[in-house]
Amino acid sequence: MIGLVAVAAMASAYLTGRSDERAGRPFGLVTPAGAAQGQAASPVKALSEQDVYFPGTEDLGPDEMRVTACGTGMPNARPKQAAACFLVELGNGDKFIFDIGSGSFERLSALAIPFDYLDKVFIGHLHSDHFGDLGDLWVGGVISNRQRPLRVWGPSGAKPEHGTRYAVERMQEMLTWDAASRLGNVNTDGQAIELHEFDYKGINQVVYEENGVTIRSIPAIHALDGPVSFILEWNGLKFAFSSDTYPNTWWLEHAKGSDIAIHECFLPPSLLVEKQKFPVEDALNVGTQVHTSPAMFGKVMSTVQPRLAVAYHFFNDFDVAPEVERLVRRTYDGPLALAVDYMVFNVTQDEIRTRMAVINEDAWPLPSVTPKLPADPKDRIGFTEFIESGRAVFADVIQRAYDETNERFGTDVPAPLDP
Repeated sequence: MIGLVAVAAMASAYLTGRSDERAGRPFGLVTPAGAAQGQAASPVKALSEQDVYFPGTEDLGPDEMRVTACGTGMPNARPKQAAACFLVELGNGDKFIFDIGSGSFERLSALAIPFDYLDKVFIGHLHSDHFGDLGDLWVGGVISNRQRPLRVWGPSGAKPEHGTRYAVERMQEMLTWDAASRLGNVNTDGQAIELHEFDYKGINQVVYEENGVTIRSIPAIHALDGPVSFILEWNGLKFAFSSDTYPNTWWLEHAKGSDIAIHECFLPPSLLVEKQKFPVEDALNVGTQVHTSPAMFGKVMSTVQPRLAVAYHFFNDFDVAPEVERLVRRTYDGPLALAVDYMVFNVTQDEIRTRMAVINEDAWPLPSVTPKLPADPKDRIGFTEFIESGRAVFADVIQRAYDETNERFGTDVPAPLDP
């Protein structure tokens, strides 16, 4: 008991005495005097500022951009880090997804955003770690109440079969059974895809221009012809996203002066050998020729000079991040963030605030932003006679479910005569 009292006393002293370095304000347990500086005056009042971001609980200012890392890792996604994906939210209400790599749909689902708003996807290239969860967003968005078409932008290729249209159309073919099974069972208004394929060779070409937002593409150099990088401009703010690329002159010219520049920063060859077990010759090739190494990333950012440089595309572990940062700092001494999933950047003309999101692992989909219409049973494909003949119908159980549900919600949906 004495030990517990001592620990409590130490904790109290720590919380009472700790300061917020940015503002010099008491942090944690505060006095009424501290309340005058914007903090809580009572243990029953919420803190007016949080050092973390709780999705769905904060307004976005009319001149503010919020960028959330929904995938920052390697091609092989893992629980800590999904593959490439960044969500950009603007104060005009627009939201844009840049890349949607393997595992990132789960991160997007955790952000407490109606899926009607997650309808614009920009794909940098067609490696699975950059668009592998597009099918999940397409199908899962429909099940999660999206009633708008999914809009997809992506580059062409040197051959038609290397382009975004070819990939997306065959994704839909792969999911033919899935899409057909939804008809007549749930609302499928969101099952349409609006596809916008553009020339991968375009230099600073406008690929999107709506509602005061302009998104341009520039060529990227990665694996084959076809990859691109994106630059978004809105309200005097500039966001640049490399997807994957070797350092190139287009990025150095057109990403210059970005408020936030997110560029791949792959593992150095030494860690590809030690951690990933690559042969040395493959590690050197992949780490310095196929991807941008940390020191090369630093050279890029020294030229571009963004307000904040964000490095992604490596496993951000306790023993990896120091080595990546050491190599970046050989060639770049400006503002830097080593991205990890759920890192959040709030960008205004005055400041860039970096925090981590605290997500609800029990998140459910939010309602549609428009009234949700029921499916039309006439669209249902149904079963063959062979499968239909195997149904074990518990009519009394079904009738009771209909009766109880109708009573609870004040409806009168009739039970099928022959369930």
